Amino acid sequence: MADRFAPGARVRTFRHDPPHHTRLPRYARGKRGVVVEPEGRAELADVSAQGHGDAPVEQVYAVRFAARDLWGEGDHHVVLDLWESYLEEVRDDER
Repeated sequence: MADRFAPGARVRTFRHDPPHHTRLPRYARGKRGVVVEPEGRAELADVSAQGHGDAPVEQVYAVRFAARDLWGEGDHHVVLDLWESYLEEVRDDER
């Protein structure tokens, strides 16, 4: 199966606050980043943590965020490993 996002793709994380476990940090919700590379496929932790035993397997991506975009300050970057379902593409015409 081909990766949905290539290295260098501009993405935004979904802005959701589920009533259950999620590996998408609150500080990164709704933020824009750049895919560094695919990290491989893994069970979606949000589902597997609920103990259902039927967690989908998704691509995990290393995504780089500017610290300033996450916290309003800082001149460094943060890289998070995020499941594909947390991400959406940022189109060229979006700011």
